[in-house]
Amino acid sequence: ADTQRDRAARRAQVSRAVRIDKAMQPTDAKTAATLDKVRAGLAKRYRRERRFKMFGALSAIIGLLFVVVLFASIISNGYTAFWQTKIQLDINFAQDLIDPDGTGDPAVIGSANYDKLVRAALAELFPEVSGRRDRRSLNRLLSSGAGFRLREMVLEDPALIGTRQKLWLPADDEVDMLVKGNIDRDLPESSRRLKDQQVVWIDSLEERGLIAAAFNTGFLTSGDSREPELAGIGGAVTGSLFMLLVTLLLSFPLGVAAAVYLEEFAARNRWVDLIEVNINNLAAVPSIVFGLLGLAVFINFFGMPRSAPLVGGLVLTLMTLPTIIIAARASIKAVPPSVREAALGVGASQMQTVFHHVIPLALPGMLTGAIIGMARALGESAPLLMIGMVAFIVEIPQTPLEPSTALPVQIYLWADSPERAFVERTSAAIIVLLAFLLLMNAAAIWMRKKFERRW
Repeated sequence: ADTQRDRAARRAQVSRAVRIDKAMQPTDAKTAATLDKVRAGLAKRYRRERRFKMFGALSAIIGLLFVVVLFASIISNGYTAFWQTKIQLDINFAQDLIDPDGTGDPAVIGSANYDKLVRAALAELFPEVSGRRDRRSLNRLLSSGAGFRLREMVLEDPALIGTRQKLWLPADDEVDMLVKGNIDRDLPESSRRLKDQQVVWIDSLEERGLIAAAFNTGFLTSGDSREPELAGIGGAVTGSLFMLLVTLLLSFPLGVAAAVYLEEFAARNRWVDLIEVNINNLAAVPSIVFGLLGLAVFINFFGMPRSAPLVGGLVLTLMTLPTIIIAARASIKAVPPSVREAALGVGASQMQTVFHHVIPLALPGMLTGAIIGMARALGESAPLLMIGMVAFIVEIPQTPLEPSTALPVQIYLWADSPERAFVERTSAAIIVLLAFLLLMNAAAIWMRKKFERRW
């Protein structure tokens, strides 16, 4: 009986194990199939992530290469503009030609024929040159502004009259291009503006050490000119600085005041929402629209002078104001509510809380936004063209009310000139503009790193 019971128990265990195995077998197969699908999906996702990272890195590298190519092209074309070819001449400041009566009258001194002094000095270097046409070709080696340089020197120091001075005077732009290697000497004479005889004279001056390249200070200090060798960005830089000063004095206080009111004092209603929507929309309006607005309001309606840095500053104020308001509001929002609650908890009024605690903590972000807005304004040219700042301005402005131009507009004017020397100066002006922009952005980054607080 015990044996039969044991056999029956074993048969029951075997039957139960078979049933359990049959019950578990489909589940294990489904689990294995599910795991295989999960593994395949993970591998596919990991491959997609690697491809995405690779494409992102490739895009960054391509963008960096484009920037490098752009900067290399601009610098290679423009760095030579900071050097100017000059010719040394022994100038005889003859009194009988400059001040024959010896009165020292500035009007008489200023009306003298200084070009004749330059031509006489050149003739002494090449006494073998004869004939009207040859002498004219020889005189073209020097810039047409050489006589004006002598006139300025004598007016500043009348003691030069009656003396001989060895002076370095600017060469013509074609001579400058030849010396710098921008004109191929092997080209036929009909394919270049310099004649073969002029090239021979230039080589003779180089052998005698009377022609050399010097740092072109006039490019940074002079105004615009029809002659490339005399053209400079001093007037454009001064006009840009006047405009940025006007823009900063107007846009920063107004932008901060508007941001403080909207964030701290304004009630939440549909009018405030409408103002916020309009501010955000104005930040995306094309800059030329602000130029049209300035032309219609400031010039046509108020009768303000055209081509004045004051008008340009007002137009740029309208353009940068939305950007400064948005940046200032973001800085105010970044101040923790606990600062306000603590100030109010010790008895400070809302005005004291805002001006003594919130604004000082948000000021670094506000200044950063203002600098970025100023950098954008510095590079704008479209609104300035609409208010007449495209005029040819030779004199450097002394006040924001005098006619002026701006650095981007100056670049636009030079880029439209056919002379090769103006191409060089266009690239050099772009280098100066980029240097200002990089300096302003670096200042914004430095201020953010130095004064930013992490909560």
